[in-house]
Amino acid sequence: MSRAFKLSRALFGGVLSPFYWLMAHRYRVPGLKFRRDCALLASRLVFGGKAPLSYADIYALIFWPMDSTRYFEFAFMWDALSNRSFHRLLDVSSPRLFPLMLVLKNGQLRADLINPDPADLTVTDNFAKALGFEKRCALHDCLISAAPFEPRSFDVVTSISVVEHILEDKEAIRKMWEFVKPGGRLLLTVPCAAQARDEFINRNEYGLLEPDRDGFFFFQRLYDQRSLEERVFSIVGQPRRRVVYGEKSPGALRRTLVRKWGDPYYPSWREPYMMGKDFCYFKDLWDLPGEGVIALEFEKSE
Repeated sequence: MSRAFKLSRALFGGVLSPFYWLMAHRYRVPGLKFRRDCALLASRLVFGGKAPLSYADIYALIFWPMDSTRYFEFAFMWDALSNRSFHRLLDVSSPRLFPLMLVLKNGQLRADLINPDPADLTVTDNFAKALGFEKRCALHDCLISAAPFEPRSFDVVTSISVVEHILEDKEAIRKMWEFVKPGGRLLLTVPCAAQARDEFINRNEYGLLEPDRDGFFFFQRLYDQRSLEERVFSIVGQPRRRVVYGEKSPGALRRTLVRKWGDPYYPSWREPYMMGKDFCYFKDLWDLPGEGVIALEFEKSE
């Protein structure tokens, strides 16, 4: 891909991105205000960033800071936490944008971010330095099972679309719950379907697992009501709030993901409009015609 083509494509996407953002309002797509705030943050980093970021990072932050079901997931988390006063946050391998935006919103907040991917953690560190958060954000290259914290250390623990990739998910949930203070909150999002299933792929996506006998690697788990009861609620109790967001017709999410993985020219600027056209809220898991995401908020009793 030539430099001229990349530039023309960036300009094309920059022109169309606001149009699709406005189109998404027609469908009341969640997360649009959060995306607007990301664009404002990008402007702040261009003119007042405390450390340099690449043009690609700034461009993505303005025009497509999140994709697919992140619109719903970030909106759920933001609604739950952005106006809540608390002092210590533990985030377990979520996309970096959400915890950093939360630290930006809450001037008293100190955050610990866990991520076992050193390359991704380096990018997160660059963003934290650009925002001047070195003293308020501690980054940890480890799994949740090796997290170096005392029990009951955090007011809030968050994890966005991570638990489903952990083979021993019950142990991960138990560890997260252990770190929540009495009266604190645990907020999770995981993929879901009317009927649960485990998915395997032929590559070691995160470099953390061993292959099975056929050479395949565990990729993710889709939860239904029964598996949530068994693998999550049995440890932390019933959620104080739960919201389901999913595809309107089966296969919509997979078609989009396959195109993203295989098409270097995928029009990322269409993402918010695509979410409104192909996704909506559902009353419960068994109403899903295909795949979706469930967001859960738990409160730890005193």
